[in-house]
Amino acid sequence: MNYFIADTHFYHYQLLQPNNFAPRHFGNVDEMNQAMIDAWNSRVDENDRVYHLGDISMRPQNTPTDEETYDMLRQLNGHMTLIKGNHDYRSLFKFLDKHNETLSDGKKRFEFEDVGALLKFDHHQFYCTHYPLLLGKVEKIINLHGHIHHYAVPIPENINVGVDAPERDYLSEDLPWGSPLRGEEILEMYDKKKQDLARLQRK
Repeated sequence: MNYFIADTHFYHYQLLQPNNFAPRHFGNVDEMNQAMIDAWNSRVDENDRVYHLGDISMRPQNTPTDEETYDMLRQLNGHMTLIKGNHDYRSLFKFLDKHNETLSDGKKRFEFEDVGALLKFDHHQFYCTHYPLLLGKVEKIINLHGHIHHYAVPIPENINVGVDAPERDYLSEDLPWGSPLRGEEILEMYDKKKQDLARLQRK
């Protein structure tokens, strides 16, 4: 099964301070990191794939070492397709590739994409990027993105899959904070966002 997530920002202690951009209500960064690990591993099995749409880890003025981020990612179940975010460094992807390991199904843990990935789900196409795209008039194409944290593009075809995304409020299931999202949940968010925006336009 495929899952989607963005903007984990492991180690980013400044997000624990009061803010509207990415409010994370934890006592310390270790609690925040562990909440994301637990939410991830409660859903994702070792043979599943998670598309991580960028900004894996961050620590202002003291960037996490490649080893720190590698050790964090090794605590997470499944295979990962890592799409480069603005806070992800080339050196990190090179380090992960150098230390890439083969899991029990014979496939490597990490795959890498600089710009994005395209995949099909239930007669839709998911364009997975870090930055939101403005695709124009489209049918059955949804841009999954991160980058803007607790903000949303006012277009239904743009779905923020970041851990702080406001679109998560559309989900009928109350998922633990930091959970990767399944394709069915993406479509639920898309349908409800589309209805919500249509109501706003009629006012």
